Amino acid sequence: MPTLDSSRNLAGKTVTAILLVCTQCLAQQQYSAPKVGGGSSFDNTTTLSGNVGTPPKRPLGSVSAVPEGFSKLKLSPGFLLSMEVYDVPEFSTDLRVDADGNVSVPMLGPVHVAGGTLTEAASVISQRLHNNKILNNPHVNLNITQYAGASMSVLGEVRNPGRVELLAPHNLADVLALAGGETQYAGNVIEIRHTSGVSPDKELITHSRSNKDSVLSSTVVLPGDIVTVRRAGIVYVLGSVNRPGGYVMQEDGELNLLQAISLAYGTNIQAAVGSMRLVRKLPDGQVQEMDVRYRDVVKGKIPPPKLQAEDVVYVPVSKMKTVLSAGLTSSAASAMIYHY
Repeated sequence: MPTLDSSRNLAGKTVTAILLVCTQCLAQQQYSAPKVGGGSSFDNTTTLSGNVGTPPKRPLGSVSAVPEGFSKLKLSPGFLLSMEVYDVPEFSTDLRVDADGNVSVPMLGPVHVAGGTLTEAASVISQRLHNNKILNNPHVNLNITQYAGASMSVLGEVRNPGRVELLAPHNLADVLALAGGETQYAGNVIEIRHTSGVSPDKELITHSRSNKDSVLSSTVVLPGDIVTVRRAGIVYVLGSVNRPGGYVMQEDGELNLLQAISLAYGTNIQAAVGSMRLVRKLPDGQVQEMDVRYRDVVKGKIPPPKLQAEDVVYVPVSKMKTVLSAGLTSSAASAMIYHY
């Protein structure tokens, strides 16, 4: 039977063991394994020295791509701007550009920013804060939180006609590339309609598909414009040719007489090439008929005449050649029958 002293010793040892276990638990909690990758300054509400103990307005967001043409981007109604004023956190807020192109700045009222860049808008707000004696030397920083929807239309002979997102001005070559490029039936005339009050409101661009032509890269298209790539003109070759019909002027929108005859697979044996005619519709609606010196063109004595859209090249049928060819055909048929 245990004595009183032995019971006291056993109780003391039990208490000591319990205290030792609790101490080890506290030590494990205090020296727990660090997070993988280390800590971040944005994991806690660390105060900024310049904001008088005020926590930061918003944490650092994820990195996103800058829109193409950001340096030339003009603010317009619908943009949402984030304004930060250095060392004055109470001025930090979000600003929406209203229908009149203004933003409402605290203690300042409406400020017109539409039509200017982000840097110009920040400069205007800083100047107004200084001129109204609200701040002595304000440092205003603006960022775009939301972009206003801006687009333009590309129609006509392009591979993907429709609306194209366009936040800033671009050259015509880039705009056509966004629409998939021109089709094989595209001509050399592109129409641009300006809807933003630019004068003139309609512009016709004539270009060549040659790599040396810089017209497309030097022509500026604005958001809201409508670009229409016109179809290439059609030239009709009729009469005594092997394949009469209409042919698209695909080679930079240009086609001469010899090229048109070649597309029609040349003249046939019954053609009266000496009486070839070129029929052209004039701008006033009248029709002009011209003789074509086809033999001199073939011999290289004169250059082949250049054709225009809707021109008609007519090759008459020679009656004498028709009779001779019919006679030769009947003679050949008789010979075949006799031989048989």
